[in-house]
Amino acid sequence: MNGQCQSPLKICLLSYRSNPHCGGQGVYIRNLSRALRDLGHRVDIVSGPPQLHPEQGISVFQLPCLDLYNPDDLFRTPSLKELSDPVNLMEWIGVSTMGFPEPFTFGVRAWRFLQSRFQHYDIVHDNQSLSYGLWAIARNIPVVATIHHPITVDRRIAVRSVTSAWKKFKYLRWYSFIGMQKRVSRSLSHIITVSDCARDDISTDFNIPSHKFRVVPNGIDTELFYPIRDIAREKNRIIVTNSADTPLKGLYYLLHAVKTLSRTRKIRLVVVGSPKKNGGIVRLITHLGIGRIVTFTGRISHEEFVRQYARASIAVVPSVYEGFGLPVGEAMACAVPVISTTGGALPEVVGDAGILVPPEDPDALAKAIAALLDDPDRAHRLGWAGYERVHRHFTWRRAAEKTVAAYREAMDDHR
Repeated sequence: MNGQCQSPLKICLLSYRSNPHCGGQGVYIRNLSRALRDLGHRVDIVSGPPQLHPEQGISVFQLPCLDLYNPDDLFRTPSLKELSDPVNLMEWIGVSTMGFPEPFTFGVRAWRFLQSRFQHYDIVHDNQSLSYGLWAIARNIPVVATIHHPITVDRRIAVRSVTSAWKKFKYLRWYSFIGMQKRVSRSLSHIITVSDCARDDISTDFNIPSHKFRVVPNGIDTELFYPIRDIAREKNRIIVTNSADTPLKGLYYLLHAVKTLSRTRKIRLVVVGSPKKNGGIVRLITHLGIGRIVTFTGRISHEEFVRQYARASIAVVPSVYEGFGLPVGEAMACAVPVISTTGGALPEVVGDAGILVPPEDPDALAKAIAALLDDPDRAHRLGWAGYERVHRHFTWRRAAEKTVAAYREAMDDHR
């Protein structure tokens, strides 16, 4: 390559949901943008809600939208003035009919925004909106997209988790944007994904040739997640970082395992986050009679999050499927011994630095947890093996370097 090819790039990152503190997509955008900036590239972020705060050297353009999923004003009724915009009207109709229109409407808004700005960028990088708007954008500038994992898996697991025909229909309606994402992703020359497992599953489910993929594992922010040596681990204290009712995340199976363990030992489960009010997880905890040993932290600061990891004997990741598995890497970065399922790409992250069990198997989870609680020496060794693995394989600088290589390939193909 000549010197011009290696000059700093002008990068536009698109992200329809961009919470930088929770949710894999927002964390990805925050850390990747920082790492790209630190490599010397110019980075702009074009985002949907919630509001992102600009960082030094990174510009943020927040695209106005109805934001009907804002928890502070959930499913509000838009004004007639708002609905006079056809994109807003499509968003409102989509939400009102149990769909999830945000990926589509964000892409249209991004196309509007970029129409007069293409000359400012070398590459546009879409963070899994895969909207029809990308088709129009890609006619004017090279486009790369990240697909974190095949959303078809979420749909299958969600539909399988309910018996009511009406609930199955609601899930199918919610995931109706998948058809769009399949069609758009097939048209792209370069797709970034975060694991070999995700690549293989997306290739199969979306019917995309495997040669279009570039595997770029996520990094772990080791400035936020690190061991605190002067906090002692509490015996029989388990931590899990998923409080959602989402079937994909497998908290249901961990709660059944905790019930089994509680019959023979004093155990405590700390769940980082808040449960859905009157949701399935709350009802299951009541049904199992384990409310006294399960604690939800609610929303906590990063500092408190790390302290919770420091106090835990074991971190458990019970997911049915993960395209990568940030919670595994974050626990390992804190030197917490990890028990994880083999769902999706989790074995690629854990390697030999944790214990792996089959997904959807409460008995296997219970046995693995009991065995590790009874072997503190092994737990200590696994914790530090995980710490070393993260620092050796999962840095954001390394992720950014591989991402830039994918950008340059896409730019060469676009010429």
